[in-house]
Amino acid sequence: MRRAYALATGGVLAHFGIGCASLASPTTPIENAILFQPQVYPKGDWARDPAVEDVWFEASDGVRLHGWFARAEHPRAVVLYTHGNGGNITNLHEVLSLFNDRLNTSVLVFDYRGYGKSEGKPTEAGVLDDARAARGWLAQNCGVRESDIVLVGHSLGGGVAVDLAAADAARALVLESTFTSLPDVAASHLTLLPARMLMHTRLDSASKIRRYHGPLLQVHGDADRVVPYSIGRRLFEAANEPKQFVTVPSGGHNDPPTPEYMAVLDRFLGSLKPRD
Repeated sequence: MRRAYALATGGVLAHFGIGCASLASPTTPIENAILFQPQVYPKGDWARDPAVEDVWFEASDGVRLHGWFARAEHPRAVVLYTHGNGGNITNLHEVLSLFNDRLNTSVLVFDYRGYGKSEGKPTEAGVLDDARAARGWLAQNCGVRESDIVLVGHSLGGGVAVDLAAADAARALVLESTFTSLPDVAASHLTLLPARMLMHTRLDSASKIRRYHGPLLQVHGDADRVVPYSIGRRLFEAANEPKQFVTVPSGGHNDPPTPEYMAVLDRFLGSLKPRD
């Protein structure tokens, strides 16, 4: 389970080890190749659970995207989950089980362009557009407004979720092991390079989250060596109330959710105001 969850969430800067020269290049394609680490969908039937639906939808530019949808009969919430920069949805069985079976929500997990079965190549603008398309599909199929959807994002997916919440609101926002901005994370690892100036990909959540005014639950391990705990705290400090921060003692970046966090998440979802 630990390995599966790690593959699903992905370390947002795990591949900066390719080399400092690569990061220093001003060409966006090289930077994208470092930041986005998609895996193609493996052969075989990976959905396993007959209650999980294979779904397809299109981004605004026509790119065809793939996801898995698990419907709850009487859901307490409708959840869109945005994963990290590595792997694909075949690593998200535990996520589906948590939100659908344990927390009684209808939940969609999907692959950004270039991941799994989804077409195209990932870019910052592209993955943000993909998330908007996923939220639109989910709202239509669950009969709710897009602003009534709970957004849950891990690592790079946290930057995606913040962008959605800041632009169009959300019923609630849950952020796992995420960051103020990608350049801030890069600067924490590459102290001898002006990473903030060199990077084109921003995912500037610190500035965007100020435009979100709904409930926020944020969780971060204090031993995270990919996205430092201090960066997660800075994002939280930039956010508006109401908000809650959960520290996972000795927690790393890709650790599976702890029982303590799952209990807090359960209470958080239960505390949300009913939809209009």
